[in-house]
Amino acid sequence: MTAAGTPMLLGVAAEAALAVPGVAGLQPRLAHCLAAVAVPARTDTAPHRMPPEAGIRADRAPDGSGWRIEVRCVLAEGHRTLDTARNVHDRVRTAVSSHLATHGVAEPVTIAVTVTRIAARPTTA
Repeated sequence: MTAAGTPMLLGVAAEAALAVPGVAGLQPRLAHCLAAVAVPARTDTAPHRMPPEAGIRADRAPDGSGWRIEVRCVLAEGHRTLDTARNVHDRVRTAVSSHLATHGVAEPVTIAVTVTRIAARPTTA
């Protein structure tokens, strides 16, 4: 797959989304969660961590006219949800468009941001 292919776009989009203040993490899609539990029992005791790219979906538009990127965010409590989601949208679009342009691909990019939950701040005793 080329440098402008799906795996690279997932990483670029995840990095851009996680850099936004107020983003606590990315929520893996159900398919990733089901695949993780379907893996045979692990022999090591280290907890299994999902890569941040699991919270991103990148598909070519059905007519081949560009990319559709879905970002599933977990936001940190105390940040304005709408402002944070807009920042994620803008940063991911800029990062992905820039990445594509660097590799000589000038295609439209559509970004959808879904806020899956608000993570509570840890309490200190």
